[in-house]
Amino acid sequence: MTSPAHPAPGRYTVVLRPGPPGAQDTEGHDAVLRTARVEATGAIGVSGYPRYAGEGVQAEIDPASRAVEAVTVDGEELPYGWIAQLADDPGPPRS
Repeated sequence: MTSPAHPAPGRYTVVLRPGPPGAQDTEGHDAVLRTARVEATGAIGVSGYPRYAGEGVQAEIDPASRAVEAVTVDGEELPYGWIAQLADDPGPPRS
């Protein structure tokens, strides 16, 4: 799934949020429940995208669309109502 036009970065920051994108906390800030810096494992996940792991989070990420295709937190499925997104700071491409 990864093409030369979209090399897989070596790391990402996964941001876990409640509800739909743009959900805000009581002070009007974008609500963030947890963040995790994940590193490429070198494996391809069942979704067909590169697998990343770190800080208790495992994720399969499409480098072209930056979509988190699969994610577990501390070995469990993402809690009901939570969503996983990527922060705007992708790491450098793997060599």
